[in-house]
Amino acid sequence: MSYESSTPSNDLVRIERPATGGGVGRMDDGRVIFVRHSLPGELVRVAVTEATANFYRGDAIEIVEPSPERVVAPCAFAHPGGCGGCDLQHASTGAQIAWKAALVEEHLKRIAGVERTVTLESPDAEAKGSRTRLRCAVNEEGGLALRGVRSHDLVTIDRCWIADGAFAPAFRTSWDGALEVELRAIGDDEPFAVVKRDTHRGVIHEICSLRGEPLEPSTQSRVEVRGHVYSVGARSFWQSHRSAPELLLDAVLEFAGALAGDHVTDLYSGVGLFAVPLAKVVGPGGKVTEVESSPYAVRDARQNADGLRQVKVREWSVSPRAINDAVGEGDVVVLDPPRGGVAKGVVDAIVRRAPRRLVYVSCDAATLARDVKLLLAGGFTLGDLRAFDLFPMTEHVELVTFLDNAS
Repeated sequence: MSYESSTPSNDLVRIERPATGGGVGRMDDGRVIFVRHSLPGELVRVAVTEATANFYRGDAIEIVEPSPERVVAPCAFAHPGGCGGCDLQHASTGAQIAWKAALVEEHLKRIAGVERTVTLESPDAEAKGSRTRLRCAVNEEGGLALRGVRSHDLVTIDRCWIADGAFAPAFRTSWDGALEVELRAIGDDEPFAVVKRDTHRGVIHEICSLRGEPLEPSTQSRVEVRGHVYSVGARSFWQSHRSAPELLLDAVLEFAGALAGDHVTDLYSGVGLFAVPLAKVVGPGGKVTEVESSPYAVRDARQNADGLRQVKVREWSVSPRAINDAVGEGDVVVLDPPRGGVAKGVVDAIVRRAPRRLVYVSCDAATLARDVKLLLAGGFTLGDLRAFDLFPMTEHVELVTFLDNAS
């Protein structure tokens, strides 16, 4: 990353608190600065990387007064100007947990007006090697790379500390001509790569071994979660942390409170991680409607629900119209949107349809808080919230909460 010469640089800054995008301090002109690679309480020398009318961004390039929670980053690529993927490798596990909990609490209070003490739950699996999916760019020599923070700059890597160790052969393979390579080690099957290429036929995706040999286009991963084996196609979403499916499924089942004969609508349902166990809870007299826009995930979801006649999979985008068609009064709704959350119109439609309970799964505290605010205004009450440390070495968390219809 290149540092901007037109802005202040090498200033000493005292870090006051954690925030999204780095520790918060103040420059001599009074503007806030978000400093990556810093920790609360530290005095750091900062190189400014971005300036706006209201704030700066920068990197801590020298730690003048270190925090007792500072550790040596286990990955050689986690440093100023390096890989932008892991932003908390310099923090102890306890400091990472405290940082993330503080961010969730701050977002809930500032955006939703909800004061809540948040306790992060950590998985049993070690952070090292816990990531089962890794999406990489490809450099001009055909090597795998990740991007710098808030940048298109490529950082060539020969390993990834957080990713499954089975990916090692991919870093020794030339991916010349590829736009992107996603490495997958889901379940107990052999890991493979999804290779994105730009050809005269347009952009295509090829399934390859980690050494680049072509595999059958129908290659799938098979993974067991709580007694059910899921088929996950190469183009379908699956949680990246190896412990995430079980932890999130258990939380969703607990919070849904579904009963035999219930109707459950699973929005952004993916391959059916939540829908299949919920279908077993509601039984033959109940109904589970999955709503998913990806044709790849829909295909997998239908395969995973084979034999469960109470499951209907709809290849729809989650929209107000889909809500009107899929959700009824007194239903249970499970909502697991992408990081950007849901559109306001979707929340309004859910409120109008009056389900008795909504279970919200989110990987972004800010968008969760935004949507919770709308649901609270629509007459829902907020129940328990669980926070999981499923993105170790980063500031991200996975959240599961539920809201009940108060009317």
